[in-house]
Amino acid sequence: MGRCMEYKVKDLSLAPRGRMQIEWARRHMPVLELIRKRFEAEKPLKGVRVGAVLHVTKETAVLVETLAAGGAEVWLAASNPLSTQDDVAAALAEEGIHVFAWRGETSEEYFWAIDVVASAQPHIVIDDGGDLHAHLHDKRIEVAEKVWGGTEETTTGVIRLRALEREGLLRYPVIAVNNALTKYLFDNRYGTGQSTIDGILRATNILLAGKVVVVAGYGWVGRGIAMRARGMGARVVVTEVDPVKALEAVMDGFEVMPMSRAAEIGDVFITATGNKDVIRAEHFLKMKDGAILANAGHFNVEISVSDLEKLAKEKREVRPCVTEYILENGKRLYLLAEGRLVNLVCAEGHPSEVMDMSFANQALSVEYLVKNRGRLERKVYNVPAEIDSEVARLKLRSMGIEIDVLTEEQKRYLSSWKL
Repeated sequence: MGRCMEYKVKDLSLAPRGRMQIEWARRHMPVLELIRKRFEAEKPLKGVRVGAVLHVTKETAVLVETLAAGGAEVWLAASNPLSTQDDVAAALAEEGIHVFAWRGETSEEYFWAIDVVASAQPHIVIDDGGDLHAHLHDKRIEVAEKVWGGTEETTTGVIRLRALEREGLLRYPVIAVNNALTKYLFDNRYGTGQSTIDGILRATNILLAGKVVVVAGYGWVGRGIAMRARGMGARVVVTEVDPVKALEAVMDGFEVMPMSRAAEIGDVFITATGNKDVIRAEHFLKMKDGAILANAGHFNVEISVSDLEKLAKEKREVRPCVTEYILENGKRLYLLAEGRLVNLVCAEGHPSEVMDMSFANQALSVEYLVKNRGRLERKVYNVPAEIDSEVARLKLRSMGIEIDVLTEEQKRYLSSWKL
């Protein structure tokens, strides 16, 4: 299924605009550009089929072009039905990338596109959220058995892969790109922090200063959102289930309380946990009239939309990306992006500069998997330390920043037990 099709996008005539968007991103992704130039010369991915399920954005396009420059044949589908930038998808299709993505896919179309990518029988798979990995292990096990290796971009996806490994079901080695220091310390914290606030402001045009913003989850994503919301003048409340993370939030100067209490005082709620039903019926009923609900976790399960639908007597779209729910008690709650990723649905996702490092890790991890084919076990690996360091080194170089180098005497001192 699907190999007879070259691509499926919304409108190929959008390609010229898409090329300009990709060019803009490329100019702000210097690390990936350095890798692309090396890939063009060395062709480390010649003859390799790469199947990718990623947000089809201008930044993803730069990664895909880098892989293609290295000799790969790339099959691409979207990792979210509402995150595709149609002009970018059109531009990639014109470049010969097998892209199957358009904004507004139905659930059936979304999984159909993922199956098209699986049907290409990729040697390497790249995923954002774990839907491709899950599909291969559930529906296309015969394809999974032939995969050389894969990568995963997100915390949520890594959790799903760890579960597969724990149950002895993982069919190929996977590199957890999300766990690279040059990914989660920057992408998750600074990228999501900024782009989530960007998405909320584009959708609502509200003033954050003085409002109570409730951030559910204090992982690296939640930390970034809380930090940026405070920087905009908001009063930030954090909810957590992990006592260590809750203590960190307190020590970082945030108020910490259960969602049952936060629901009564919040003006804006942002979920970033990776779990389901974080905000549900009992919380909706306590909220202020006019409360805004947004999700920054990968899947649209953190805010219970089904509970919201049951409680509402009426709903309508009051602005692009904003659905108003009128409850039986007369209160109005506003859900952004249908509960999906607010930064990608209501804005453009992470800034190119931060995706530069994340996707540099992806490109180098793909190269690593190809070079080490057959040598890795069926388990989840962290990004090799040398790749992490190389990405940081290249990023600093692109910023014109120099750092110190250890002297030989210092190296000897650090490697010895003697004073």
